[in-house]
Amino acid sequence: MTETSSKKGKVVLVGAGPGDEGLLTLKGKAWLERADVIVYDHLANANLTRFAKPGAELVYAGKKAGHATLTQQEINDLLVRKAREGKTVARLKGGDPFIFGRGGEEAQALKRAGIPFAVVPGVSSPEGVSAYAGIPLTHRDLASNISIITGSNEKGKDDIRIDWDKIATRSGTLVFLMGARKLPQIVENLVKHGKNPDTPVAVIQWGTTPKQRTWTGTLRTIADIALREKISPPALTVIGEVVDLKRDVDWFESLPLFGKTVVVTRAEEQAGPFVEILREKGADPLSFPVIQTFPPSDWGPLDTALDRLDQYRGAIFTSVNGVKYFMERLNARDKDIRELKGVRLYAIGPKTGDAVRALGIRAVEVPEKFVAESLLESMGKENVAGKRFLLPRAEVARETLPDRLRELGAAVDVVPAYQTLPPDRLDERLADLLRDGAVDAVAFTASSTVKNFLSLLGPELRPLLENVTMACIGPITARTAESLGLKVDVMPEEYTVEALADAIEDYFARKKTPRGA
Repeated sequence: MTETSSKKGKVVLVGAGPGDEGLLTLKGKAWLERADVIVYDHLANANLTRFAKPGAELVYAGKKAGHATLTQQEINDLLVRKAREGKTVARLKGGDPFIFGRGGEEAQALKRAGIPFAVVPGVSSPEGVSAYAGIPLTHRDLASNISIITGSNEKGKDDIRIDWDKIATRSGTLVFLMGARKLPQIVENLVKHGKNPDTPVAVIQWGTTPKQRTWTGTLRTIADIALREKISPPALTVIGEVVDLKRDVDWFESLPLFGKTVVVTRAEEQAGPFVEILREKGADPLSFPVIQTFPPSDWGPLDTALDRLDQYRGAIFTSVNGVKYFMERLNARDKDIRELKGVRLYAIGPKTGDAVRALGIRAVEVPEKFVAESLLESMGKENVAGKRFLLPRAEVARETLPDRLRELGAAVDVVPAYQTLPPDRLDERLADLLRDGAVDAVAFTASSTVKNFLSLLGPELRPLLENVTMACIGPITARTAESLGLKVDVMPEEYTVEALADAIEDYFARKKTPRGA
């Protein structure tokens, strides 16, 4: 007999939404962050597990094409067992737990076992998927009611237990979930029981994700379309006059980078804003960090500089990481921002400037062009001869800036504030995508990301980049890429991730040639 904790556990049924991770509710996110165990489904976006706290147990309990990793009874038993161990369990379910999600069955099992539980509703697939397909389920002129129907059954029988005579004569919009494989039967039964064969139909696959595809037709034609196009689950079917509104309301599939897979090589802690910008443009941004930041191998040089900040005319920051590690070390030595009084601050790049200003410092000089050469141009107008400058940066970086300042007569203390290292190996998911020809672009935001990416890729996979668009944030990164044999297709005039995303959009708008065409 196993011991159980005296602490009472709890299970929370959390709706993950229909696919787009941004559709998770704030309350759902909060429970994922608190959970000791997360049990998630096939249709729940696996990226949501990134909200898990360190050490949380992740259990995949998905079901794909009728094949279950765990049976429903095993899932029920798992939830009860983990809760009895005193753990908080988040049961992450695709869509809404109570819309054909078997959440009701799990709640009943928890109730019978005396386990406390709560329910966090999610955006259901009928409302989320149809909205992303540009199909309003209701419209004042076309549909005042909605019927949501399961298109499958759990016992593998050919028939679907539906009152077809009642469903076929309903007005409004019909939505069939999980019915891709039974679409011919659904169509046949609706027409047989009186539904007009010219009624518009839409079938939406992988709704709310960058893989979304929508096929439209009528009850008369949609089965042949599905057969020809080999439509497979997960798919949702909308039947009714509202389908014709897609021509006017379509928005998601018409986004400029819709369907484009863009690999983001930036460090994970910095990739978020760039990933979100790409996602807003319709791309499928895949974060594969090829660079990791760590404290320097030796704090000594930076500590020495921090103890004599009053001797410096200025401090030059070349990255957000430089600002971050500089301030963390300053605070660790029981010092604060007041130590920088009288020290002139310089920043390369608007994001670096923003990071300095976030410390409460407004007097920051940021050059018009976001490279070291531009800063040197502006500093060259000052009399820097005989003055000392501090440059806290990565352990390995370009020497252009300190060398040129020394040529102008300045003294420069280059001190490592952090170091960057590549991962141990390439993520196999990226290798698989490249082999499948499923990558449209790779975005580089620093020379180190180019070097590390190619090093991780190795000679075997490198030829797979031949038809992949290469995007670089600025001329330094582009020169590094070209020196290593890459053809740079995209480089913005302004060296920011926002401008880089815009430049990628412009490139594909000009090209207008889908992958594989």
